[in-house]
Amino acid sequence: MRGNWLQSLMARRSFMVRLGAGAGILGATAISTPLAASPAASDAPWHPARHAQDDWYDQIPGQHRIVFDTTTPDGMALALRFANNYFGANQSAYGLKDSDLAVVIVTRHRSTSFGYTDAMWAKYGKQLSEQAEFTDPKTKEAPKINVYAGPPDGSDQSGVMDALIKKGVQFAVCQMASRAIAGRIAKATGSDTDTIFKEIGANLIPNSHFVPAGIIAVNRAQERGYSFALGV
Repeated sequence: MRGNWLQSLMARRSFMVRLGAGAGILGATAISTPLAASPAASDAPWHPARHAQDDWYDQIPGQHRIVFDTTTPDGMALALRFANNYFGANQSAYGLKDSDLAVVIVTRHRSTSFGYTDAMWAKYGKQLSEQAEFTDPKTKEAPKINVYAGPPDGSDQSGVMDALIKKGVQFAVCQMASRAIAGRIAKATGSDTDTIFKEIGANLIPNSHFVPAGIIAVNRAQERGYSFALGV
């Protein structure tokens, strides 16, 4: 009996040893077997999508590109000043011509209405002044003209916008803000928002592009190689 018991124990030990060895082989096989390959990341560099309505950025001549983002009346004043400096310094230090520089100024949020002509300010100056939180620096009342777009009158900012337009500066005017402005005007005058919105779109300052949203214009300009400036 003792011999049979000992033989049985030895047989079980031999079986367990073989089982362990087999498990080791299976484990090694599992480890050496590669997992299902995950989709490989593309080696191609990232490029922004192109949309036809943004092609005007590439149609502006100039080997140096910059976009000024403005959201307030003061931001517009600074953008005009620095854009003027940009042209002046590039001319004096590098001997560049106006056509060597591509410059875009975005008018959005509270600077949007400075993309409108005098006709809009003369007609809706009260509402535009309220929306921009801006009054004429001289009269301290709602402007009756686009004060940045007027001819030189001896003040620091007068005539600068007109001069920059002649140099080829382009303006991206926010449609989203303009629709909100149109709604404000319509409510105050008993008119229709769509009618006012179309009127505004037909009365933009020269070199202007009515863009879906000013923030999109900032993004698309940078994707087209424009350096970003301001953001005031």
